Amino acid sequence: MSEVAIVGVGTTRFGKFIDIPLPALASEAIDEALADAGLGIEDIEMAFVANAVASITTGQVSVVGQSVLRPLGFAGIPVFNVDNACAGSSSSVSLAVQALRSGAATTVLVVGVEKMYSADRATSYRALNGAADIAFLDSTGADPGAGSIFVAHIYPKRLDEYRSRYGLDARALATISVKNRRHAGLNSDAQYTSPLTVEDVLSSKVVVEPVTALMCAPISDGASAMILTTDDALRDGQRPVWVASSAVGMGAPQSGQSSIARVAARAYSQAGIGPEQIDIAELHDSISFNELVASEELGLCEQGTGARFALDGHSSLGGLLPINPSGGLESRGHPMAATGGAQLAELTRQLRGEAGERQVPDARYGIAENAGGFAVDDTASIAITILAAERPN
Repeated sequence: MSEVAIVGVGTTRFGKFIDIPLPALASEAIDEALADAGLGIEDIEMAFVANAVASITTGQVSVVGQSVLRPLGFAGIPVFNVDNACAGSSSSVSLAVQALRSGAATTVLVVGVEKMYSADRATSYRALNGAADIAFLDSTGADPGAGSIFVAHIYPKRLDEYRSRYGLDARALATISVKNRRHAGLNSDAQYTSPLTVEDVLSSKVVVEPVTALMCAPISDGASAMILTTDDALRDGQRPVWVASSAVGMGAPQSGQSSIARVAARAYSQAGIGPEQIDIAELHDSISFNELVASEELGLCEQGTGARFALDGHSSLGGLLPINPSGGLESRGHPMAATGGAQLAELTRQLRGEAGERQVPDARYGIAENAGGFAVDDTASIAITILAAERPN
């Protein structure tokens, strides 16, 4: 079976770009990825394009992929449109890996592109909240255009359950936000880069106690792109980073193991490694608590120790296991379907040794956890991807 490598990555800056259309955002990331891979449009045999909310924020439905690729000169190739909430582009990587290993293609493009901002902020919230199933939305009685259902009605329950079991100080959550903002200050593509203090975070608007506004990911526009190819199709000059595993799953009935831990177990098994071999992580910190709990569910630290792991600086650049060197969702930004691709672009640059001031020395394995949506009683979509600096044996 062919091994699969990422040979090109590209990302836009994430931010507020109301006047920039989807094709223009996608074009910037795609052009960068093609140049990074040393390839042209004619070399791409298949494309997966992830988008979650364009139908609400822009009116574009059904053919987002074709609508962004055709103006760039792509023609004839199969294009698959993927909507899997916040995990759209990382789920697309899983599909691309399957296509490449099946022999259906040798070089594939994966794009995540999103415009979440709207002149009417209620439209942005309706788009975001559409990632929760309608029955759940109705059960909350909340106005879907008045704020994040996830922050108000989903995350607090998880946080309270964790706090009742292990205890949790708000300063630990603020420390994670400060750390991610510090990392973002080294990333020219990040949405927010101005330094924060723990006091800044704790004194910002309380969304749902103990979560404050500066512990939350912002609404964002942006795009990411990746080019994947098989080992036998590599070209001279390309700098491959290998897809050691790509596991995707949905929530399941409550048991002793969280859904993230369950999907992560498959990813580790596919890669043939354990969490102790991970050198760097990009985690889905839609609120800072989600980074804390994911660090435990992935086995990067012991259960109940995520707060201490952060407070002791272990998740910072220069620490034992840097988490979100890109700045994470909280500060790099979170344009839903583009987020997973941005995480993998960061890991690719890190494993190549090309991350500049935020480089993690001697990184060999990186893990990305990307999750989104809500269905019935659990996260709707979870994608765990492990990348390796060296070709798997």
